[in-house]
Amino acid sequence: MMSDAFSQFGGLDGVVTKLNEAGLGSRVNSWLGRGENQPITPDEIRSALSNEYLVSLAQKLGVPTDQVANILAQHLPAAVDQASPDGTIRTS
Repeated sequence: MMSDAFSQFGGLDGVVTKLNEAGLGSRVNSWLGRGENQPITPDEIRSALSNEYLVSLAQKLGVPTDQVANILAQHLPAAVDQASPDGTIRTS
């Protein structure tokens, strides 16, 4: 479900790119690699992704707009980790 919601940004791969561009590469790399996933904060999510995108994502996920960054902060590291067992996000 989360992968479908990220389609606007090019799937999980696109979201990872946006987070890398926002200077969060070390955290994102921990999700891709083996070992413990470093956390990300809702504020970091808000600064990396546009408000327009967060509003759209909230609508797709059916959650309140003011909660979407919190939800992403909780679930995005695990979603990326599960989608990248060999260090690369699988798109299918």
